[in-house]
Amino acid sequence: MMDALSVVSQLRDLASEPQNREAIVQDQGCLPGLVLFLDHQDAQVLFSTLQALRYLAECPSNVETMKNELGMMVSLENLMQRGEEKDDIGVLANEVYEVLKAPINTQPPRTPEGPRRKVKSQFFINSSNKKAKSVTLHIQGLDNTNHRGLCEEALLKVKGVISFTFQMALKRCTVRIRSDLPTESLASAIAATKVLKAQQVVKNETGQEVLIPLRTTHATVQENSNLPDYLPEDESPEREVDKAISRTGAKQDSNGSWLNAAAGFLTKTFYW
Repeated sequence: MMDALSVVSQLRDLASEPQNREAIVQDQGCLPGLVLFLDHQDAQVLFSTLQALRYLAECPSNVETMKNELGMMVSLENLMQRGEEKDDIGVLANEVYEVLKAPINTQPPRTPEGPRRKVKSQFFINSSNKKAKSVTLHIQGLDNTNHRGLCEEALLKVKGVISFTFQMALKRCTVRIRSDLPTESLASAIAATKVLKAQQVVKNETGQEVLIPLRTTHATVQENSNLPDYLPEDESPEREVDKAISRTGAKQDSNGSWLNAAAGFLTKTFYW
């Protein structure tokens, strides 16, 4: 059963993969639906929508389409004017607005059909059928061994965390998690230490790294009762990517059915 949060969360996760971004914006239902979600009353739906738009705006060829989408800039301006001080939603809305408003320096060359087929064939690499995914976090406050220990304890408590490694010089942690675990759960667990704060590190279309804010909640994060199960190497995210790229025909069509279902949900929800 689909609801607004599950649809926008899945779109956000797909948009976090650079090779998916153009295909999402090209879809006739997804971008208009995301714009309409900008007026949603649920704060979690709003924040996830803004995260998805922030990812999509990292693709230079998407910017013009997104900026001209009916209601996009007006809705972002309304969110930017929210009265709450240091409001995460207002801050992220402003970030998306500035990216869309900024002049485009480089527009990658496009041919009518070739690149579109390539994007579509890779579209569901980050789909929910994958057993694990890797997330890179930039952690403010990760500057000594004591804080590293706090971070380790916090991550070990999260059910669905498989493994993690630190790059102390960069204040980063790469976490391997089950594909159904929201990245926000990691941010919430880390924020619970009271001295650390996490942002997700992603690469844009030009290969530059950018930091994406993660919303934290006060809800109790589901904890591990046992040691995490490590997945065998033949199920690693990197190898799953290779397998996903090589799939053709009916398998791709079945993966594509989720996007069709999501577009259908958006249409039924907002259009009469």
